Amino acid sequence: MTPQLKNASRYTNIIFDLGDVLFTWSASAPRSPVPADIILKILRSFHWMEYEKGNLEEAEVYSLVAKEFSVTSEDVKAAFQAARDSLQANPQMLDVIRQLKEAGLKIYAMSNISAPDWAVLSTKAADEDWELFSRTFTSAAAGERKPNIGFFEKVIEKARIDPSSTIFVDDKLENVLTARSFGMHGIIFRDQSKVIKELKNLCFDPVGRGQEYLVSHKQNFSSVTSNGLTIDENFAQLLILEATGDKNMVDYAKSSSHFNFFKSSTVPSNSRESFPNDMDTTSIGLTVTDHVDLASKLAVMDEMLKYRNSDGIIQVYFDHSRPRIDPVVCVNVLTLFYSNGRGQELFETLNWVEKILVNRAYISGTYYYHGADQFLFFLSRLIQASSYVQQRLGPVFKERIVERFGIEADSLSLAGRIIAAAAVNIEDKRDLETLLSMQSEDGSWGDGWFYRYASSGILIKNDGVSTALALKAIQLVNSTP
Repeated sequence: MTPQLKNASRYTNIIFDLGDVLFTWSASAPRSPVPADIILKILRSFHWMEYEKGNLEEAEVYSLVAKEFSVTSEDVKAAFQAARDSLQANPQMLDVIRQLKEAGLKIYAMSNISAPDWAVLSTKAADEDWELFSRTFTSAAAGERKPNIGFFEKVIEKARIDPSSTIFVDDKLENVLTARSFGMHGIIFRDQSKVIKELKNLCFDPVGRGQEYLVSHKQNFSSVTSNGLTIDENFAQLLILEATGDKNMVDYAKSSSHFNFFKSSTVPSNSRESFPNDMDTTSIGLTVTDHVDLASKLAVMDEMLKYRNSDGIIQVYFDHSRPRIDPVVCVNVLTLFYSNGRGQELFETLNWVEKILVNRAYISGTYYYHGADQFLFFLSRLIQASSYVQQRLGPVFKERIVERFGIEADSLSLAGRIIAAAAVNIEDKRDLETLLSMQSEDGSWGDGWFYRYASSGILIKNDGVSTALALKAIQLVNSTP
């Protein structure tokens, strides 16, 4: 499937360098009689630059550089012939260019290359590969070379391109710098995978790519721990369900009363420790699923009220031997209660959550949750569930959200931050731009650590959650008046 361009993409043209970007060669080819370090020095010499601009003939430049670097002209000629023989196309980059071309972008090539070298290079790819380029510009034909401004001016004029709608890809910083000085978006080609990721994120529709990722992985969104273990748990599935609204997307253990974090109550990885049902997963499950009737929900809520500590704050587990409390868990239980008209029964818990918010106690995360933005994300769900809570906490919540804008974070935290801002009608475009740049090549958003095993500090992430929340964040910002 050909990816679609962004609806609001500013880019219509891409200019690629050829050498070391779309084609690779070896300065230390086996048959080369000149050492690789000398070859590289020759390529940076004044004489070679003049040769690339067409100001010197091939035999003439071989003679001049041979004299300058104390080698014979015959050896120089043989060395560069060996280098030419080593030239080969980069199929992965050509495949990406094909996708960009099919999506509607105009593709150009711009290379510092002599006429003889261009004659050889033009035979190193199939005709259909060269047809991907609307036009190829060489220094030999232009009489100019990168990074000279004159070469760029000629390309802009002859291709009739708008620099502000153009991406420029080159392996040399000085060339990219000149391109940027014209207003182009410059990409330095150092890590091919990062370049491909950036090109796709700049040009292709992030929502379509993200949705394609979710569909291709539906009912297969396992969580992963920071020490490399895979776990099957319900909490992530429920969050994906809420974000997507698609019951066919997820696979969780249904319950008519209590929910457990794990699909089975035993922790994987050969651990004998079992975890009791928890208020957190149960509250999310009873809030976002539609298979539990109201009477069953109310009965579970009655039981939850029995698990409050001496301060009246709701606990994490349905287990009196584990009197642990966590602000995010409190928020999720409050959301369940307020959604069912019973929020006033947990006023001590709401009072504590308010103190957490006012005094920024969440700034380093909570006992079970990794970061500050997770607390604000879940609190935004509570604010949306209750006009009373919105009136009471809304003003300070807005302050706390805005002060997070621009703070470096992973994709999950940024998505949660943007969603939380949208819940109180604030548009976080600054973090959205960063989030868009973090989309992976496969269309997902990864590396978003969400919660943790409190006793060990091991973190847990789920790329399905990160992707679903990122898509929701994008859609919320795009739909905000």
